[in-house]
Amino acid sequence: MNRLIQKADVLVEALPYIRTFAGKTIVIKYGGSAMTQEALKDGFAEDVVLMKYVGLNPVIVHGGGPQIDQMLGRLGMKPTFKRGVRVTDRATMDVVEMVLGGKINKEIVTLLNHHGGKAVGITGKDGRFIVCKPFSAKAWARGLSKDAQRRVDEDYGFVGEVDRVDPHILTKLQQDHFIPVIAPIGVDRKGQSHNINADLVAGAVAGALKAEKLLVLTDVKGIRDADHRHVSTVSRKEAERMVKTGTIGEGMLPKVRACLTGIEAGVHKTHIIDGRVEHAVLLEIFTDKGIGTEIVA
Repeated sequence: MNRLIQKADVLVEALPYIRTFAGKTIVIKYGGSAMTQEALKDGFAEDVVLMKYVGLNPVIVHGGGPQIDQMLGRLGMKPTFKRGVRVTDRATMDVVEMVLGGKINKEIVTLLNHHGGKAVGITGKDGRFIVCKPFSAKAWARGLSKDAQRRVDEDYGFVGEVDRVDPHILTKLQQDHFIPVIAPIGVDRKGQSHNINADLVAGAVAGALKAEKLLVLTDVKGIRDADHRHVSTVSRKEAERMVKTGTIGEGMLPKVRACLTGIEAGVHKTHIIDGRVEHAVLLEIFTDKGIGTEIVA
């Protein structure tokens, strides 16, 4: 009986959040262990489908770096990174498009549909809804120390950064009760495909949709301060200061930048959460305490 009462308590705790977020868009950047461990993959799919059934509008943006590296290895190609950014020549771009837009995207769609959802997979090339420009290492270094900016290397190949997101195709899918699953591939004005950091795509998509929340799944608990203590809430200005002082390092940098991009475009709250925690998405959205770091305006 106590277990049944505990389950009822959980539902009661979730009720005000369900009521508040009904009809609202929640953008989730899906990556890390949550994409590779079978139990976590199933739990994530269950979370997303449940969100849809109780009236929220989830939108998924996924990464796939480890899977790209595996495929490159099978083809005898060596991955190359500069400042945490994958250098993408034409051959690597072909592999990126095959893995992200094909294999991974359709696996996620299949998993969501298997758990009762109605998901559709797309890339930024569909309807040209993500138009990109060549990646600017100088822009990437913006906000870092002057010494870090001086060490920037400009040659990244077919790596893009988001120039414009046209949300029409996404809102249309939402109106028809589909769950959009987005692979982070953009297209430039000449029609050339570009590899874009999935965190930054998630931030831009959340901003274009004026999402209620942006959730970024990763393999750490959240942001740590200069003393390596977990921070549960941080303001936009404080996050920018932590970037400039180097407290937020390269691994966390694109995730924080995604959150800042979303906030600047009108997203109400952004969250960096540990995707290794079972049902992390539900815990962050539907409980009083949450489990990660939220970045607020």
